[in-house]
Amino acid sequence: MTTDIPHADTGGLDLEDRQSLRRVAGLSTELEDITEVEYRQLRLEKVVLVGVQLGELRDAENSLLELAALAETAGSQVMDGVLQRRTKPDPATFIGSGKAKELAAIVAATGADTVIADSELAPSQRRALEDVVKVKVIDRTALILDIFAQHAKSREGKAQVELAQLQYLLPRLRGWGESMSRQAGGRVAGGEGIGSRGPGETKIELDRRRINSRIARLRRDIAAMKTGRDTKRSSRRRSEVASVVIAGYTNAGKSTLINRLTGAGVLVENALFATLDPTVRRAETADGRPYTISDTVGFVRSLPHQLVEAFRSTLEEVEDADLVLHVVDGSHPDPEGQISAVREVFADIGATEVPELIVINKSDAAEPETIERLQRALPRSVVVSARTGAGFDALRAAIDTALPRPAVTIDVVIPYDRGDLVAVLHERADVESIEYTPEGTAVVGKAYPSVASQVGPYARVAP
Repeated sequence: MTTDIPHADTGGLDLEDRQSLRRVAGLSTELEDITEVEYRQLRLEKVVLVGVQLGELRDAENSLLELAALAETAGSQVMDGVLQRRTKPDPATFIGSGKAKELAAIVAATGADTVIADSELAPSQRRALEDVVKVKVIDRTALILDIFAQHAKSREGKAQVELAQLQYLLPRLRGWGESMSRQAGGRVAGGEGIGSRGPGETKIELDRRRINSRIARLRRDIAAMKTGRDTKRSSRRRSEVASVVIAGYTNAGKSTLINRLTGAGVLVENALFATLDPTVRRAETADGRPYTISDTVGFVRSLPHQLVEAFRSTLEEVEDADLVLHVVDGSHPDPEGQISAVREVFADIGATEVPELIVINKSDAAEPETIERLQRALPRSVVVSARTGAGFDALRAAIDTALPRPAVTIDVVIPYDRGDLVAVLHERADVESIEYTPEGTAVVGKAYPSVASQVGPYARVAP
């Protein structure tokens, strides 16, 4: 006879935990307005969410709540959400065969037509779960890719999303066994004519070859687009214009922040991944130093590695920046988790050395205790509300302080017929003193290297 030993003693799970799916409250998005209900029944998929609790319950519930928001953004109606506590996901059906049958009953009771797993499923797990629940099963990665596909607008954004989708799809192509494989030879297989016919290839092999070919082409196209962005970036570097990049969790308020700082007019929407295509705008510090400010795609927990790879050329803006404004949603249930998720992506793209300024946003909606806790943990942070404008004077001052200043010492006498150089020094140098002498305008101060080289021929010779 065996007895259940408490979880704290052995690392095992209590009998009650192992035998039950935990319902997560507050996930249903069923509506009462009859007209909207009828509309959504026509247009929206009904989904049930399922996750595995591997650690703390709070972390698992926050992750499932985020999955619900992702599903809503994709255009689905969340009917229910359940968690199964386990030490690790079941290798066959993700939640175990018995729990899969319970999930099937929930799906039938709610009338759902899709199950979304809060993890990336192996192809075999997805198929096995579908066989039990009898409806379509997708995972978190597929859901995020679907949202990106809906929101990509630019040619580069669409190419990056398609690349990520194909990289995700390639290992998940489903075959039907040797006896049912379709053969395609000659013109169908290779696109050639007489003389090229061979034994042919199965349908799945043909699909795989076409996908690999498309992936190669998309990579070439994205590399060509990257060249154009690199040219613009190097042009900004040559003119020594500092660059600021706004990064952070999706729906943290990055677009509202850039609008508030620059009046850019970027799309602002209370939805995840509303911004996929980078926006670059020009701004100035209080003392007139110009800089560029860029918006970037938002991040989430477990951002699919296919997306990080596909969007790498866009995310390089972060690596090359002089300053990263890392925007955190102060009203979120787990802002520290958001910060960790974003920094993981920074590490993936090699941007850990870029100076970072944490901007705690949505202070008007956040709990004061949360703001205080974050400020204690992040002493160099700035608290703002992009919606109301609170805290933006402090934010602008922090940006001014963090951006690089002219560093080359100059002591020059500019002839009076070169007033254009004096104007350049006023605009793009820190002038410490100016004096009008018989020989010309004597200027002492600090300048950027390119400006210092322009006025170098007029350097004052020490007596």
